[in-house]
Amino acid sequence: MSESKVALKKSDVEKLKAACKEFNNEGGELINVLHKAQSIFGYLPAEVQEIVAEELNVPLAKVYGVVTFYSFFTMIPKGRNPISICTGTACYVRGADKVLDEFKRLLKIEVGETSADGEFSLNCLRCVGACGLAPVVLVGEKTYGRVSPDEVRDILKEYDYVVD
Repeated sequence: MSESKVALKKSDVEKLKAACKEFNNEGGELINVLHKAQSIFGYLPAEVQEIVAEELNVPLAKVYGVVTFYSFFTMIPKGRNPISICTGTACYVRGADKVLDEFKRLLKIEVGETSADGEFSLNCLRCVGACGLAPVVLVGEKTYGRVSPDEVRDILKEYDYVVD
């Protein structure tokens, strides 16, 4: 079974190497470098992890271990409009699960997946600290409060998503 390689833009690779230099190519700065790498590429595929390991002179297994340990890091590309549904206690009690189900139904994806067109990815969060607005949905940097399943379609339309 052959694994396909991710093609990285040369300009992004140069940005990553510059980021490593900003942190003096020190292995102790691995988490900071990975944050920077994820902001450059949007996610951390194996090819990016290999560059980080080489530049910081740390074992690839250590880089992979950090990437898989911290939930902030992802090895899966996110959609241009990442959707996060808060499933903390207040949001859950007020129907976040039904809101989540409606996003899954309309986008035809599961939690952790990205839509076929690359526009949306779907994730859950534990708490966004806006319990008075429960249930809360984040689309990118925009916050939607007191969301009902009936409003999911309208939220998607704001991002030019054509719902069947």
